[in-house]
Amino acid sequence: MNSANSTLSLNATLVHPPFFFINGLSMPHAKYYYVFLCFVFVVTLLGNSFVMFSIYTECSFHTPKYFSVFNLALADLGESTALIPNLIATFLFDSQYISFEACMANMFFVFFFSSLQALTLTVLAYDRLVAICLPLRYHAIITMQAMAVILTVVWAYDSVLLILMVSLVPRLSFCKSIVVESYFCDHGPIYRMACNDNHVNHIMVIINMVLLLYLPFILTVLSYVFISGALFKIASFEGRLKAIKTCSAHLIMVAMYYLPILSIYMAALCFSISPNVRIISTSFAKAITPMMNPIIYVLNTEEFKEFIKKTFQKKKKTHNREEHQFSIR
Repeated sequence: MNSANSTLSLNATLVHPPFFFINGLSMPHAKYYYVFLCFVFVVTLLGNSFVMFSIYTECSFHTPKYFSVFNLALADLGESTALIPNLIATFLFDSQYISFEACMANMFFVFFFSSLQALTLTVLAYDRLVAICLPLRYHAIITMQAMAVILTVVWAYDSVLLILMVSLVPRLSFCKSIVVESYFCDHGPIYRMACNDNHVNHIMVIINMVLLLYLPFILTVLSYVFISGALFKIASFEGRLKAIKTCSAHLIMVAMYYLPILSIYMAALCFSISPNVRIISTSFAKAITPMMNPIIYVLNTEEFKEFIKKTFQKKKKTHNREEHQFSIR
């Protein structure tokens, strides 16, 4: 690692290093944590694939709401696939060097799918807002065509902002260090290593943080402010409880996504956080949230419970029929 830095510093004209060195955790027994993340990835892959398969095959799930849930599962799967396999290959198999081009691709896809989660959660909040505040007009407002347009705009919005952010990195000159103090090609640690002016990159970070994190969070919170107002207008307790149940899974997913991220940002403003604490906190949040989302949705959504029950009953009937036919033979 030191030899790599010294070799790079000898050539003052070098703008783009041939590779970066991903530092990762600097603590004993760190490999056990990466093994744990491997288990998390397998559960994430199975859980989100099940949700996507269920929505694709079950006709009753072919609705605008579940179109958004499918998009959320795709975002969860995309983020985990962009992050965890590379992380495992990097630290369990001692392959901590990554080419400049591969680093840019890794940076884009991790941030793209992470931001897509936040934006999709906002779309689901809008769906719940219309369902509870304007129930009689829900099917006229939230149509498949309208949801397809909304999600297309979300993908384009996310893509443009992150392509712009990543495309500004190659304008930087890395003549001091190639050691990335993170667990993947994290934009912040990389642009701060530049030895030329990185002011534009810093501004882009602020813009993306506002537009891809704080704005979706504020819109989601505002949706639930209006939902809370609508709930107080419902006369019966049973009616309120039924409405709250339709939002419970989404509320838990919103809390799981935003609380760890906002906690780290707020803590960083108040006091200095060691690299190990920051890496464990952010990697744990980015890995656990995609794993828990499908589990939460399945356990808290009556439609999924009914689908699972119906699937098992169908398999049981098929098995009993096959056993009956075998006994007749």
